Amino acid sequence: MSEFPRILHEPDPDNPGWYTWNLADDTRFNAQTMGHMLVRKDSDRLCRVRMFPERRHTNLLDMVHGAISLALMDVALFASMRLLLDADAGGSVTLELSSQFIGAGKPGVPLDAVVEVLRETKRLVFLRGTVVQGEDDEHLIASFSGIVRKPSR
Repeated sequence: MSEFPRILHEPDPDNPGWYTWNLADDTRFNAQTMGHMLVRKDSDRLCRVRMFPERRHTNLLDMVHGAISLALMDVALFASMRLLLDADAGGSVTLELSSQFIGAGKPGVPLDAVVEVLRETKRLVFLRGTVVQGEDDEHLIASFSGIVRKPSR
């Protein structure tokens, strides 16, 4: 079972090398909006968070809606600080999320947020990343940076 309270985090049988990153309470935002999500550490410095965009995640141009990409970025900040720093992501809050959209995401192709921790202080975590699709991350969707405040004691 999961080592993280309220998160279903276990090896994903359909995706070797990946772990689930789903809320135990499937009535909340992540489950209702994002769907099935996966995580893995690419290195001691990089975490990858994956979602599977479907038609319900698209805009009128049949591309992944920008709000979905933003939600993936936000979820990825917390998953990354939890996996890379063993920090309390559940009690933390986003202070800032800055994004730059570069390309359009396609439904039916896994959408990944690749995140690194830049610095951790007593109260804050500074992170940055990219949202990518395709083999070898060749299709760049967005870049982003974020600041997360850790919970009060």
